[in-house]
Amino acid sequence: MKPIIYILSFLLIFPILASAKKYESAKQKNTISFNVMTYNIRMNTSEDGINAWPLRKDKVTGLLKFHQPDIFGVQEALLEQMKDLENGLSDFDHVGVGRDDGKTQGETMAIFFRKSRFEKLADGTFWLSENPEKPGIGWDAACNRTCTWVRLKDKLSKQTFYFFNTHLDHRGKIARVNGSKLLLQKISEINNENLPLILTGDFNSTKKDEPIKIINEVLGDSREKTETAPYGPDGTSGGFDVKLMPRIIDYIFVNNNVRVLRYGILSDSFGLYYPSDHLPVFTEMQIK
Repeated sequence: MKPIIYILSFLLIFPILASAKKYESAKQKNTISFNVMTYNIRMNTSEDGINAWPLRKDKVTGLLKFHQPDIFGVQEALLEQMKDLENGLSDFDHVGVGRDDGKTQGETMAIFFRKSRFEKLADGTFWLSENPEKPGIGWDAACNRTCTWVRLKDKLSKQTFYFFNTHLDHRGKIARVNGSKLLLQKISEINNENLPLILTGDFNSTKKDEPIKIINEVLGDSREKTETAPYGPDGTSGGFDVKLMPRIIDYIFVNNNVRVLRYGILSDSFGLYYPSDHLPVFTEMQIK
């Protein structure tokens, strides 16, 4: 009888143990994964009329609060927009400087990170130009362009990683190509330990264009690396009106030390309008 009792006991206990193991695995995933977003929030200009920043700022911060990124990079944020994001997102710290003077003037490619989750170890900014250590326009670009970076320590997993955020020029073809090359060069110099790395931004280029091909030689597009099917529309840039966004030019790239669990392009809208002329890109990821 004893062998039969042992077998029956095992058959009864095994599903419970398997369920517990699955629960612990899911719990661990939820604990050590974090959410990342890139979002071109569109600069504040009165020329946008009904889409000007004062009429959109609560929608942008509301979107960020609802989707709960733990780290996100923004592009085109002017000083007053940075202040609005600071006031609306008190749980976050941030790094980044104005692209025109290295302080407060011009758009900031800021990186926001949740203070309760991450500790800042180092940060910096470089310009996408022939002289990356100081403000200036590079090659045939129409504007100053920068890349912001931060080295973070995850307080939960104790892992350290790098996060870079940038915005390539919208007109200069040479500037976009050389900007991509410079990004990889600076990433190699700054992340010389080959730690896990995330690169976000508006690259003003589709995946068929040379700047993205250059980036893809070293880093993977999270849309291609996600372990679940990509969610949302097949475009991130097209204007404020609710319509098909015709092309993906906003990206989250990662190196091989980062695992992408989910990827989505978020098409939240308010009536007939988007909160920005770009859609945010969202991922859930883990450090391997």
